[in-house]
Amino acid sequence: MLIFDKNILMLTKSNVIQHIQQLPDSFSMDELMEKLLFIYKIENALEQSKNDQTTPHTKVKEKYQKWLG
Repeated sequence: MLIFDKNILMLTKSNVIQHIQQLPDSFSMDELMEKLLFIYKIENALEQSKNDQTTPHTKVKEKYQKWLG
């Protein structure tokens, strides 16, 4: 679940705890930060998708056609 505070996407404590519980009993700070960032990015992308803030694949292909060949 996400909370928006002054246009900043925030995770809920329960969501973070749920994901942290999936980590092994011992983990590094890097692993924790990587997991939190991953959760944030996925939740943000899902929220953007729900709010129709995405770019269709065809538009991306048109925009980058010169690089795609």
